[in-house]
Amino acid sequence: MADKDRRIKVIVPIPMDAAGVANRAEQLPDDFIRPGFKPEFEAVRWGAALGDSYHDMLLMDWTVFQAGITAEVEGYSGVLIDTVSDSGMRPLRSALSIPVVGPGEAAFAMAMMLGKKFSVLTMWPEWFPLYQKTLTEYGWWDRVASLRSIDTRPDVTELLEGKEEVVFAKLKAEATRAMEEDGADVIVLGSTTMHQSAAYLDRELPIPVLNPGQVAYKMLETQIGLGLAHSKKAFPAPEVPNQAGILKGWYS
Repeated sequence: MADKDRRIKVIVPIPMDAAGVANRAEQLPDDFIRPGFKPEFEAVRWGAALGDSYHDMLLMDWTVFQAGITAEVEGYSGVLIDTVSDSGMRPLRSALSIPVVGPGEAAFAMAMMLGKKFSVLTMWPEWFPLYQKTLTEYGWWDRVASLRSIDTRPDVTELLEGKEEVVFAKLKAEATRAMEEDGADVIVLGSTTMHQSAAYLDRELPIPVLNPGQVAYKMLETQIGLGLAHSKKAFPAPEVPNQAGILKGWYS
């Protein structure tokens, strides 16, 4: 790694082995990464399995927060959260001064720049509460055409590999319904685990299809390059931080 490289910590919100992390990292191919930047993917060490419940949502918030809280002292220039749920994003902004970006907020904001109404297209309805939570927090429901799923249980480790022929067709059909029936003029993929379908859908549909992990990564590169980070007035640091308590059990 060159001395000038700025490292970005990419936090995978589900515990998994090196092969699973490598599958997630494929969403950022080498030629996509701007020279001088180095994304480093790391999975949380314990926690949620699928993000399919409020139980898992809590675990994802907490374990992503644990994984990211030391990023600044570890020398990272920014943190990218590898989930459209933006788990742990706002607490990390409170704890850190380096920029922290989530794919949900980034992709939704980009969608609003590219069209008037966007639909979130996801694997199964169990993930709807993830988007309901963030869209409510951000106050962006008036720009949402719909939440749609193909009602197919996801594989957060193997992703869509080996299932392309069936899954891609289902995604195209549901995206077409979002466009024709709901009035969507932009599609946002509901998970970074769906990145393998992005190029296909973009070719097949007449409206933009946003790959949220890539959108968020480029936003983070831009913030770092411009010397920008979140407002500490909006995300104030705690008066009495408790990093030792937060990390309790993390390194054991």
